[in-house]
Order: sequence, then structure tokens, then C-alpha cells
Amino acid sequence: MTKQTALYAEHEVLGASFTDFGGWQMPLKYRSELEEHHTVRRAAGLFDLSHMGEVWVAGPQAAEFLNYALVGNLAAIAVGKAKYSLICTEDGGVIDDLIVYRRADDRYLVVPNASNADTVAAALQERAVNFDVAVDDESENTALIAVQGPAAEAILLDIAADSSRQLITELKYYAAVEVELAGLQVLLARTGYTGEDGFELFIGNAEAVQLWKAVAAAGAQHQLAPCGLASRDSLRLEAGMPLYGNELGLDTNPFEAGLGGVVSLKKADNFVGRSVLEPLKEATLERKLVGLQGGGRRSARAGYNVVVDGAVVGTVTSGLPSPTLGYPVAMAYVNAALAEPGTEVQVDLRGKPEPFTVVATPFYRRQK
Repeated sequence: MTKQTALYAEHEVLGASFTDFGGWQMPLKYRSELEEHHTVRRAAGLFDLSHMGEVWVAGPQAAEFLNYALVGNLAAIAVGKAKYSLICTEDGGVIDDLIVYRRADDRYLVVPNASNADTVAAALQERAVNFDVAVDDESENTALIAVQGPAAEAILLDIAADSSRQLITELKYYAAVEVELAGLQVLLARTGYTGEDGFELFIGNAEAVQLWKAVAAAGAQHQLAPCGLASRDSLRLEAGMPLYGNELGLDTNPFEAGLGGVVSLKKADNFVGRSVLEPLKEATLERKLVGLQGGGRRSARAGYNVVVDGAVVGTVTSGLPSPTLGYPVAMAYVNAALAEPGTEVQVDLRGKPEPFTVVATPFYRRQK
């Protein structure tokens, strides 16, 4: 059965087109995805991300447990900070990429992707057996609203209590703090998936509509508009951020995905997948994830072959015409020997080879 977020009725009123994503009915777009994309780059977009997971890990051994369950060094995060990490299988495949927020010495919030929320919660519960921790999946009870774009901070300040304004302006990237917005207590994080400055607002389902309406009303004078998953995908691709199921999966390991730095081999703790992942740090990889910039007007799409002299040398994982940059961009796994920026390749666009150049990511960087 397809699930609906606490904000579903709001999206209907706004005329959203819906799509199934990870078992949830989610807004794909409200207007054109191109218009929504530009809105985030120029002003601010309002997103419903309530399909994402929220799993709380608490107890005397919370840090030790997460260091075993995930590949990163979560014990090293300061209270109030966040860290991007991965949960892997014993053989090094990626179950999911996620963000971990440390809310207290012995309490963490783990936020997995929507399509993997149940899988990650189950894996954490299974791995917690020998640790003094409680794993509490609050995904079904939690709403998540994102405000992304240059005007995001100004919009939140318009609805913040006086006691919270400085907390908002001083909040660093990859950090979180409790604030009062529109009279509601909100866990506010400054992370994001668009390449812009932005915030994620965690709140209980019962208060989600009130918060959404307050943000929307305050954002009207800042040209804020609701945005769906279509623009979110084009924004994240320009920012060079991986999407689980495209760039990441059980058949990929962190090193070939360019995420070797996320794997902490300096921590003393054993972790799930370490015996397989540790040797990969020094190993010669067969393939690597790269950025591709199109030399023509036609775009590469997921699943298209990357070729050199007619021979298949890789596969596109994501691709589209970049609304911000004005040319096609893509990410692809290619033979490691071809991963150097500047390397010329082609993508087979339904029988017609089109020129592309390997480039460093992200494709887009915001002006700070």
C-alpha cells in the first residue's frame, strides 16, 4: 500500500503532480520542474521530505555501536554536529548513504533514504544485539520539511522566536539545533541536497501542516515556492551528489563511488564490511564514478553506455541537461583508466555516439 505524508492534502491543494517514490506518494512537481529548479537557485524552494527515515539510536554504547554499524567514525562527532556516512554489507556493498546527527553524548539521529528507511532500521536493530543501545524507528511519526536556496535563512528568521534567531544565523553547515519557529519546537539542521544553503526541519506529523503553512507564508515575499522531486533530482545532480539506486547500491563499494574518504580506517573499531573495504584503499580499482560534460545538446540518461572507439567502457548512472549551466551533465561509472578529468569519451544515445568529456564534480558551486 502506497503511503502518504502528513502534508499530502497540502500538495493536492497546490496542484501537485504525484509519483511513487520508495512506496510513498510524493509531489513530482507543482509547476514545471525547470521553473522549480531555477526558483531554488535564485530564491528558495520548499520541499516535503517526510518520506525520509528517522531512526534514533540511544544508550551508553550508542557511539561504539554506530562505529560498528556504519563505516564512519561517529564517535568523533561533537554534540550538535552531523556527519555523512554509509551503512555497508559484510562484502562492502552500500546498503544506503545517510546523515547522522549527534544530539547528545549517548543519543544520535540517523536519517536514511526513503527507499531504504525500513532496511536501514532493520539492519541497525540486527547489529545492535551485542550493544547497550535502543534503536527506535520514528520514521512513521516524523515529518521533514526542507527550505533550500539563497533566501532560506531570511525566511526562517521571519518566523523564528527572538530566542532562536541567533541560533539560526550561527548554525554551521552539517550541524543541528533545537529552535522555535512559528511557535513550534523544531529540530533544525543545516545540510541539504541541492548545492545551495538550506535547512531541514524535523517535526512531529501532527504539527507538520502548521509549520509548512508558516514557512510558505513567510516565504512569499522572498519568492519561495513549493518544489517537487523532479527539481530536487536536477539540483542534486548539478551539485554532484549521489542518488541511491543510481550511483550507489549493493553492487558498488565506497571507493569506486569516490566516497573512500567516508570510510574511517583510522578508527580502532571493527565495523561491518571492514575486512573487505580496508584492502580496497590501496587496491587498483576497475571502475570509478566520474562526472561527464556534454559537447553537444543531447543528454545522456541512466543506463546509456559510455564508449571509446566503439567499445563499451562504462555506464551512465544519472544525466540531464543542466538548467543552471546550459549544457548536458551526467555521472557514470567508467574504466578506471579513463577517469582522469579531460578524458574524451562518447555516450551511445540510442545508436548515435555523442561526445562527452570527463570532468570533476560538482558541476555547480554556489557563490558564497
